[in-house]
Amino acid sequence: MEWCLSSQVLRSGFIEEVEKKSEQRVNDCYQCGMCTGGCPVTFYMDYPPNQIMRMIQLGMREKVLSSKTIWVCASCHTCTTRCPKEVDLAEVMDTLRQMAYQEGRKAAVEEVQIFHQIFLENVRRYGRQYEMGLVGNYNLNSGHFFKDIKQAPKLFFRGKLKMLPRRIDVRKMKGIFRKITNLENKA
Repeated sequence: MEWCLSSQVLRSGFIEEVEKKSEQRVNDCYQCGMCTGGCPVTFYMDYPPNQIMRMIQLGMREKVLSSKTIWVCASCHTCTTRCPKEVDLAEVMDTLRQMAYQEGRKAAVEEVQIFHQIFLENVRRYGRQYEMGLVGNYNLNSGHFFKDIKQAPKLFFRGKLKMLPRRIDVRKMKGIFRKITNLENKA
């Protein structure tokens, strides 16, 4: 991998922005590689977690926010647990996703964005997750029409998959979403 950095990129303020928003000390990362060694989804990433941290340190905003890695991260916190400097890398990845989303960037992995939108819409609409709606809408919107279709009857007859959503305090949930939208619009 070859990178050409200008002094403008190095002084971009990207690391300061990430540190402020994530409340993590990205500069504490000294590239030990423990995060990458423990990550269960590294093989799906275009850059391993420790390289993302280094790219942040170097001010490589464009490469980081357009990378596949930030969208593939499962936020399992294995990296955080393994980090000898106690940097919460999962929080950094979440912050990077938020920054990319706020800048109007498309997710490098389209299915992740589709899943994210359907998941949040279900929570907003029902106050909790409606699994049947999540799977059905995801499969329709991602083009995986018959994926997992064989599993549905087994789950349904075991009582693990409900045909109709159960709602819980939807007014309260819609209020939370309204407050979040207002906060996002102010930022």
